[in-house]
Amino acid sequence: MTQNRPSGRLSTLAAAFVIARRDFTAILFSRSFFFFLLGPLFPILVGGLAGGIGQKVQDTADRPQLGVAMSAADVNALNAAYDRLAPQLGGSLPDLVVVARLEPGTPFDPVKGMKTNGANLAAIVTGTLDHPVLTGPAERIGAWQGRVALLAAEAQSTTPSTYPKVELAGIATSTADQTHSRVVTAQLGQTVLFLLTMLLAGMVLSNLVEEKGNKIIEVLAAAIPMDAVFLGKLFAMLAVSWVGISVWGMVGGAVWLTAGHSLSDYPAPAVGWAAFFGLGVVYFSMGYLLLGSIFLAIGSMASTVREVQTLSMPVTMLQLLNFFFASYAMAQPGSAVEMAAMIVPFSSPFAMLARAAQDGAIWPHLAAIGWQLVCVAVLVRSGAVLFKRRVMKSGPARGGPKRRWLRRAAA
Repeated sequence: MTQNRPSGRLSTLAAAFVIARRDFTAILFSRSFFFFLLGPLFPILVGGLAGGIGQKVQDTADRPQLGVAMSAADVNALNAAYDRLAPQLGGSLPDLVVVARLEPGTPFDPVKGMKTNGANLAAIVTGTLDHPVLTGPAERIGAWQGRVALLAAEAQSTTPSTYPKVELAGIATSTADQTHSRVVTAQLGQTVLFLLTMLLAGMVLSNLVEEKGNKIIEVLAAAIPMDAVFLGKLFAMLAVSWVGISVWGMVGGAVWLTAGHSLSDYPAPAVGWAAFFGLGVVYFSMGYLLLGSIFLAIGSMASTVREVQTLSMPVTMLQLLNFFFASYAMAQPGSAVEMAAMIVPFSSPFAMLARAAQDGAIWPHLAAIGWQLVCVAVLVRSGAVLFKRRVMKSGPARGGPKRRWLRRAAA
């Protein structure tokens, strides 16, 4: 009587864990991972410096100024009127710049005054307070006509005008404000989710192409199920991505909190910040696994980096369309379009995260996550079968049982 012996072959999940641990450790302790962490720092630093410098230049160069060339008495009266009106009108009044204090009867050319004066003058007021003359570009003087008239009228007042203090009775928020705020949060969440997914999902491509070139993938396929290889690589890359996101999040959060910001300054999502961040973690993972499974299938069939780029470009464009589809569906809550965006696997993570910002119900997210897991399993299985048949040439014989029965009958 023969005794059945175990084959020694690992189960799919156990083999996937071995592959995931191997890839995760190899990538995490490599020198290139340090530069991977530094990758987003440079565009953020450059963007921040460019934005700060650009804002400074705009604040100093683009602030329009209104020149005044009138008699000394009129200039003093106009400056006093400006000081009284500026607190009431805020930034709607241009800065006043005294170009000249003219003696009675002194001629003045406003066009030459605008060119010779060193200030950033957009127009010049001349004449008298009774008959002011505004000289400048047609579009500018048309917009400033009413403001100059208000200043001239205030300047001619014999007694300083007093303005009543308006008491503000604000409310926490209105329905319209709340709806708009949640839409903003939904858009921001979708955008961050899309950028992170597209930035990090491409790592699985280069990893698989490299191992195909070194024949490592063939050794792995001979030792363990190909499904386990694909699943292990997906989860290894997902874990590496989460390490990177955690580092970026901690550094960015520390800088953000040091600057004096807090979550209370931003519109809260319908499910609350804690649930929103938790769902963001889950939906990033689902989106990464869905897109990564497609990239794995592409990488398994490509033999060169050029082939990878050629094959992955249509997938990237389709994923961009899925993002636009989910963004469009966000503007139509409760419609058939939103339902379709939640069902389509590749747009579902974006649509569901937007729903979390706008609707407080939790059960739809449980159903969506279950559906996305099913789609990940199907895509991983399909990619493994495609790899075995197209690359390893180890699929079932064409024709199946019927052709084998015919061969036996002929013999």
